[in-house]
Amino acid sequence: MRNKSLLIILVIFLISSFIGGSTIFSQSNEAELEKRVSANMRTLYKPTKKTEVKEVTEVSLAAVGDLLIHKEVYNDAKTSSCYDFNPMFQEVTPYLLNADITFANSESIMGGAAIGVSTYPSFNTPFELGDTLKANGIDIVSMSNNHTLDRGVPAIENAINQWDFLGIKKVGSYLSPEERDKITTIKKNDITFSFLAYTYGTNGIPTPDGKPYLVNRIDKDLIASDIKRASSKSDVVVMSLHFGKEYERNPSADQKELAAFAAEQGADIILGHHPHVLQPPEWIQNTDGSKSLVFYSLGNFLSGQEEKYRRIGGIAGMTVQKVKGMEGTSINIKEPRFKLTYVDFENDQDFKVLPMKEFSADLFQELSKHMKTSIHDLSVK
Repeated sequence: MRNKSLLIILVIFLISSFIGGSTIFSQSNEAELEKRVSANMRTLYKPTKKTEVKEVTEVSLAAVGDLLIHKEVYNDAKTSSCYDFNPMFQEVTPYLLNADITFANSESIMGGAAIGVSTYPSFNTPFELGDTLKANGIDIVSMSNNHTLDRGVPAIENAINQWDFLGIKKVGSYLSPEERDKITTIKKNDITFSFLAYTYGTNGIPTPDGKPYLVNRIDKDLIASDIKRASSKSDVVVMSLHFGKEYERNPSADQKELAAFAAEQGADIILGHHPHVLQPPEWIQNTDGSKSLVFYSLGNFLSGQEEKYRRIGGIAGMTVQKVKGMEGTSINIKEPRFKLTYVDFENDQDFKVLPMKEFSADLFQELSKHMKTSIHDLSVK
């Protein structure tokens, strides 16, 4: 092909030179011919710039707030032989199943009915709640909160064993130092997520001597060390923080400071619990140029609390994108979103978690504006 193109160029040049009356075999014409042929060859065979091929994968992550099973809730779920929480979730099941990974805060320890179910101030929840969470696509729960030690070591052992039986991962409470030191991860679509969880305290109940692994407490040195280990084993670090003031609808200065610290250490997504009301999320700008997303409080997803704002929770969502190219790999957290929910019940019966938009248009508008306080492009539905 190369020789054929050269011959065509040469013939055209000779004909044009002959018509023009030039001496085609002169030294000057030979030099010009060589120059023109060379130029044409460079044009015809100019190397094409290599196009970079990037591999892009995405994972949708969802999270819900406090599952605080008061006696009103478990009594409503009680049947002749067991407990059935499924009807309470049926209106929001499609939204929970829509994500690749879904996280929940198991606030009341799920120690099972065998040791006696109980309510505030010392909670213990039936195993059947776990069955319902499994059916609704929950992949991982936090067990680190101020009620972790409510019913002692037996309830923690029962809960962890039951989560394991269900195939739902747990974080924040463990049965051995080795288990605590093992970073909990979930991999989807070639993106590995690590999960960590910590609480401000346990309502004055001390951790049994020699067993600090039973519950992770907020400690900056521990958090920094855990994030470092988690970052080495995953693409994305997700942290649950049980912190803040109960019933305060905006994050405190202490919450903001701790979230900023965790983000600077490498926490990419921070999920907050404990206030039992919604607090607006925000982006945290880190010194290395990265951004972390924090939901300071996800509110109550299911509880027996009656006050209006304590009935409001939701499903936080975001998309995590991984881009692999010739210059390396990058992780992007994008499309923050929130599905508002409301715990509806009457006379301590007929508990249901409802989509807020379908329950009250006015309340939806109010809470939508509240949640967009710091992230104006947050998608609220």
